[in-house]
Amino acid sequence: MLEFPRWKYLLVALVMLVAGLFALPNVFGADPALQVERKDRAPMDDQARQSIEELLRKQQIVIKRDYIDSGRLILAFNDVAAQLKARDTVDATVSDVDRSALSNATRTPAWMRQLGLKAMPLGLDLRGGLYLLYQVDVAGAVSQLLESYEQSFQRALNEAKLPFVDVASFSSGASAMTDGLRVTLPPGSDSGAVIEALKKVDNTLTFRTASSGSGSGPAVEMVLTAVQIKAREDYALEQNRTTLMNRVNELGVSEPIVQRQGLDRINVQLPGVQNSAEVKDLLGKVATLEFRLVDTQDSPVQAEQSGHAPLGAKLYKRKDGSPILLKRDVIVTGDELTQATSTTSQEGPAVSIKLDARGAESMQRTTRLNVGKPMAVVYIEKSRRQVELNGQKVERETTTATVINVATIRGVFGPQFQVTGLTIGEARDLSLLLRSGSLAAPVDVVEERAIGPSLGQENIDKGVRALELGMLAVFVFMALYYHAFGLVADAVLLANVILLTALLSLLRASLSLPGIAGIILTVGIAVDANVLIYERIREELRNAVSPQAAIRAGFDKAFSAIADSNVTALIAGLALWVIGTGAIRGFAIVLTLGIATSMFTSLLGSRALISLMYGGRGKVARLSIG
Repeated sequence: MLEFPRWKYLLVALVMLVAGLFALPNVFGADPALQVERKDRAPMDDQARQSIEELLRKQQIVIKRDYIDSGRLILAFNDVAAQLKARDTVDATVSDVDRSALSNATRTPAWMRQLGLKAMPLGLDLRGGLYLLYQVDVAGAVSQLLESYEQSFQRALNEAKLPFVDVASFSSGASAMTDGLRVTLPPGSDSGAVIEALKKVDNTLTFRTASSGSGSGPAVEMVLTAVQIKAREDYALEQNRTTLMNRVNELGVSEPIVQRQGLDRINVQLPGVQNSAEVKDLLGKVATLEFRLVDTQDSPVQAEQSGHAPLGAKLYKRKDGSPILLKRDVIVTGDELTQATSTTSQEGPAVSIKLDARGAESMQRTTRLNVGKPMAVVYIEKSRRQVELNGQKVERETTTATVINVATIRGVFGPQFQVTGLTIGEARDLSLLLRSGSLAAPVDVVEERAIGPSLGQENIDKGVRALELGMLAVFVFMALYYHAFGLVADAVLLANVILLTALLSLLRASLSLPGIAGIILTVGIAVDANVLIYERIREELRNAVSPQAAIRAGFDKAFSAIADSNVTALIAGLALWVIGTGAIRGFAIVLTLGIATSMFTSLLGSRALISLMYGGRGKVARLSIG
């Protein structure tokens, strides 16, 4: 008699029931949609929903359906043209309060959405959108680290009341990049005391004494080690990835992908986004603020004419182009900001800023000691521009530092204040950049692709057609070659695809064209396991074993071969998943999950069905196995 434990029947039934529920939303498809949310991240309410509906109705834009999901308003349309027209209308009318993003709205019933059931997200090649590949300037990351150390060294020496002539970066010759700082001291200075003061900034740094030249005092040099440079480069890549993700989230893009690729690159996939110029400008911008005291004793005009700023001061330009001298010591930088929001003050557009504990302490100390003196806000922006050099256009990094506001300190203030002197657009962009964090190194776009929605739909149709034809061919072959057992294999293969779809939907793993190829390959792997089992059953039957004993022996003896082949494929899939990026990783995710589901359906699902067919108490005369 062929027996199969009842709890295994229940397990298979329960797993397939749950899998069918999670996979069901993928059957309904999706419509082009617009996602609208508040800039202050407050949830959308019915009043806001009705106002936007009325706005679109006046423009004769037909809304197919709309609903609020996770505090965001989702508006579905019949076609892409209506979707784009709705986006332009919303952006032109309510962009100061709400922000919109192109998206897709599933056609699943409301009860499924309330249960949190969603279709698997589609990758860029299936949905359309913008693909950007950024090259991170790791040498620039080291330079920024040296700049921060330069400011910290100056602050530490001033607090210790140790005189110094200058703090400047230099190249030690150990590498092609600038990798050290040199502190030039007056003649007769105690270099040992200077080193002790600088070690308080970072005790992991290594200092040495050196000569600064004839007629000058001693110098103290700090050179970064290879380990420190590598750690800074890795930090820059991860920080830039996090910052780009934050900026993408601020843009309101639905289901973006921002991931590290290789040693110094980051790829950004923005489904549904087509306005590449605006997105590139905002994502790749390196912008921050600095607060400095104004030098009121020296003449900025003379400094501009001579080309040299007085000791302890730096020459800047205002927005109108006039010169201004500021103190070298930085009071607060953009790195010490914890919150920044665009707002409106009596002086016009403004950015409301909140500082962390260190920045608040520095601001309180400075304003307490300098009441009645002017303080300036410097807006610093780094970008890459094309310049002509020897008749050829080359990319050069440019840094623009502009004094956007000068105000007299009227009293002591600390963690919260406002910055004015900006236009509405500048205030909005600056607050977004400060909220999302600064880039740890400049980035350049080395590859850009825009994929239209029509091409994405064409890819979906071709991928689904390939999957249907592949599965149909396998189904027909198995049914003809293995008869009733072949029909069982077909049911198991279909269950495997359902289970894999459910896992992808549950894990929110994006499906791409390589992922569809992984599903087709998974079908082949799953049918291979059934073929091994069925051929083993045939062999047992040829050895005159009873049909029920042959089924039992076929499953038991084929297990080792199935396990060996699937484990080796699983190792390869996991390696591609961990090491691979982009399309390779998408393929690996589907392949790895498919191997796990095929093991379950082939060994448990197939045996459960065959046991139901041939597991009765009566004697089985023959098996329909071809």
